[in-house]
Amino acid sequence: MRSFRFVSHAAVLLIAIVISGYSATDLNTSIVPRAVALQAEASNLGGPPGDVALGRDGTIIKPLSIPTAALANHNAVFYTVRKEDTLDSIARALGIPFREITWSNPGLRLPLKVGQTLKLPPVPGVVVVVKVGDSPASLAAKFGVDETEILGFNHIRAAEFTPGLILVIPVDPQVGPNLSSGVQADPAAPGALMCPIPGSKIIQNFGPTSFALEPSYNGYVHFHTGVDLLAEYGTPIVAAAGGKVTAAGNADYFGIRVEITDSYGLVEIYAHMSDVSVSVGQPIQQGQKVGFVGSTGLSIGSHLHLQLEVGGVPTDPTPLIGC
Repeated sequence: MRSFRFVSHAAVLLIAIVISGYSATDLNTSIVPRAVALQAEASNLGGPPGDVALGRDGTIIKPLSIPTAALANHNAVFYTVRKEDTLDSIARALGIPFREITWSNPGLRLPLKVGQTLKLPPVPGVVVVVKVGDSPASLAAKFGVDETEILGFNHIRAAEFTPGLILVIPVDPQVGPNLSSGVQADPAAPGALMCPIPGSKIIQNFGPTSFALEPSYNGYVHFHTGVDLLAEYGTPIVAAAGGKVTAAGNADYFGIRVEITDSYGLVEIYAHMSDVSVSVGQPIQQGQKVGFVGSTGLSIGSHLHLQLEVGGVPTDPTPLIGC
């Protein structure tokens, strides 16, 4: 009996010696909990991934980032015009390009009237009132976006798409709107005007002038309502911005001219031309030829008079990219 007890004690002692020769790692165990580095996407609306350290028991050692600003509003903004408001002052105060104001308010006329309501997009894009015949697919093609984006952003289903519905359509400002033909309106300079005669020199600027041939305007005896670009007779003229031709042919002191209403509702007038190469109703892409330099109408030499109208009011068209 004593010998059996001795053998048992010896066996236990031998096992203890063998186990002591292994480390915790060899036994695939961990004596001290380790922090494990994981990759997780930050919750700040598409921000860069951030490191999250977790203890063995799942305790978060370094928390996820959280949004620090309010989420984007998906509803159209309705702004009531106040005394002394102008298109430019509203655009500056709200941090929105004035083109998006004219784009969201078709037929807008200047000057603005006190109490007038303007529709404004809460994100880069346009506010649209659904018309009879509109569909998610037709508006998606018109504005160069996916129809699911229109429905998703406005939290509606296709069955709820009815006339009179006010929608916000986000549009990437680096791409801009589409023409009715489905192509990008302004591929060269989205949201800007390119020089209609690349490399041409501006020889007369917009504003009051002493040049006696210019008519009176806005309280000035002589006022130049556009900019003049010097070019030889017959030089091709291209569209400063894409849109639709709304007039072409002879027009008093403009002589032969082409009028384009661009995608944002601004009107471009190309005057004193020798000939036109477009027709009324035709969609025109930025950079596409519209006619040729001439000296028709009230002109004393070959040049292009470019006039930009916002809400029916002549506006300085500069800067012109490429002039």
